[in-house]
Amino acid sequence: MEKYVYINDRPILWEDEINILELARKAHIEIPTFCYHSDLSVYGACRLCMVEVEGRGLVTSCSTQPFEGMRVKTHTEQILKLRKTIVEMLLANHDQNCPQCSRASDCKLRDISNRLNIDKVRFRQTREFKTVDLGSDCLVRDPNKCVLCGDCVRFCDEIQSIGAIDFAGRGLEVNVASAYGKSLAQVDCVNCGQCAAVCPTGAITVKSDIKEAWTAIHDPKKTVVAQIAPAVRVALGEMFGLAANDMTTGRMVAAMKIIGFDQVYDTSFAADLTVVEEANEFIARKTNGGKLPIFTSCCPAWVKFAEQSFPSLLDNLSSCRSPQQMFGAIAKERLPELLKVEKKDLVCVSIMPCTAKKYECKRPEFTNDSIPDVDIALTTQELGRMIKEAGINFESVEPESFDLPMGFATGAGVIFGNSGGVSEAVLRYAADKFDIPVPENIVLQEVRGVSGLREATLADGNLKIAVVHGLRNARELCDKVMAGEAEYDIVEVMACPGGCTGGAGQPIVLTQKQRRDRTKTLYHADRTMPMHRAQDNPFIHELYEELLTEPNSHKAHELLHTAYRHRKRIDDDELTISTGDAADRCQIRVCVGTSCYLRGSQDILAKTLQMVEENAWGNYFDIAATFCSEKCDKGPNVTVGDQVIHRAELAQIKNLITEEASRRSK
Repeated sequence: MEKYVYINDRPILWEDEINILELARKAHIEIPTFCYHSDLSVYGACRLCMVEVEGRGLVTSCSTQPFEGMRVKTHTEQILKLRKTIVEMLLANHDQNCPQCSRASDCKLRDISNRLNIDKVRFRQTREFKTVDLGSDCLVRDPNKCVLCGDCVRFCDEIQSIGAIDFAGRGLEVNVASAYGKSLAQVDCVNCGQCAAVCPTGAITVKSDIKEAWTAIHDPKKTVVAQIAPAVRVALGEMFGLAANDMTTGRMVAAMKIIGFDQVYDTSFAADLTVVEEANEFIARKTNGGKLPIFTSCCPAWVKFAEQSFPSLLDNLSSCRSPQQMFGAIAKERLPELLKVEKKDLVCVSIMPCTAKKYECKRPEFTNDSIPDVDIALTTQELGRMIKEAGINFESVEPESFDLPMGFATGAGVIFGNSGGVSEAVLRYAADKFDIPVPENIVLQEVRGVSGLREATLADGNLKIAVVHGLRNARELCDKVMAGEAEYDIVEVMACPGGCTGGAGQPIVLTQKQRRDRTKTLYHADRTMPMHRAQDNPFIHELYEELLTEPNSHKAHELLHTAYRHRKRIDDDELTISTGDAADRCQIRVCVGTSCYLRGSQDILAKTLQMVEENAWGNYFDIAATFCSEKCDKGPNVTVGDQVIHRAELAQIKNLITEEASRRSK
């Protein structure tokens, strides 16, 4: 039996909508909201989505479930006044220097202000100016633009399970901050940038490297080459009002040539190279009893997450660099001779859908003789702004093709941009080795889909694969692998929802349909390409013949592989709790990193401080909380003087302190 809800006196069929807000959207009514996001929990903080329900009065439409016969008004005089008042109050404390904001063209606050016809703000500013966090290589956090909607906090916690930012303070002092008030660069942020993607006001934005790119292009001594990631081609057009369409690839190349890039290549070429190296690495591990499962290493946000949270699994990561870094290494090795330019004058710029690529290209592992393999990483958004800045009419520019040899790729390299694409590309390569039947259309449906975790069993049960996107899903999978509750041969991990197509460097996604369209278009691009398997790329064959010899060779490892290490979650040595000169006192250091905290280190720290205070031993001890002793599996970790105690217990620490105090009192 059909059920109806009456919105503004019009009957609307109520099917599976969970709240009034979604039902109103079905009725083509856009109720404004800051804090509602379909991927996140319902928060109901901004109050902008208030509607009037007959018999109930004003309610938040995002958190109110419909019922049959419900009668809703969405824009009464009272509601419109309330919305305007709320937005005016937000604007009063908001940095209104809109022309200089990178989110000016898609700022939700600005859009709602215009829709509500707000032409003046009646309230005065009450908050003091706060320092802008510029420490991260990837993101800029401006608390002066924050409206406390909580989208960034919830995404970082609920989808990524990191919690690098959270609410701090009380009352008028409440704000969004990173741990201990530190920069995003100093905490366990993995640079995925999804906080910037969901922020409605520009309080967190992608850090721009456009100026550096223009400087290189305008320098007559420099030869500037670019590589373009697969996912960029299906999203760039959105910045110019075009739907997701792989036909924009040629226009994109042409626009970049007009801008001044000397050569434009395809990162999909390096993705083909990654397939060959990673597939052979996996085959060697599988055949010789090596470390399994092998985790993909293409996503720099996932790699940093693993380095911080799962150091015991680092040996399971593929040693292959990401396609961005493989391309950079090959470019700096081969292009100086091909283009007749000195290596120091060759500038490699990557166009990526991902903010974490900015961090990745600055990792010291990818710099040789002070020359980085990739000099500048720009996002899809930044390329779009450069095209606009140059005055190029993107919609009508005549398409051009990528430059060779690193502009030729197969469909296997192109689908790297989708979640499941890396696994499918590797399976296409290894199909003969494991007797995996490959359909004529080369589509391996087993690893495709939209769910956060997908599993497939192939080769008569001899090959088990997991595909995961979103770091909370990755954490749960890693926990099961470590506990022996799940066994796989290959695990593909991407930090962003949907993979690279949903990267934070892409144009802002307003609907789930946009993301699905990007995914569909990338698979369509694969179908239209002449080759679909990495091993069929003739320029990859040429590269091995002229430079690399064979997959996983010594030269290949030198240029295309790397290693990973355990990283601190908090980039600082300690938080000192004692006061005064600590030079002559015994140092007590208690690790309060996540692993040690869960094992009781916070209680040890608190009881130690209490013991020292009660006994008036402040002159004997210098006590501080540390953030990582890099022995997470042996926590709680406590250092007393020169002695390091793993799996520390409170009684043990008390005894050591008492003995030290007794010695010093004599």
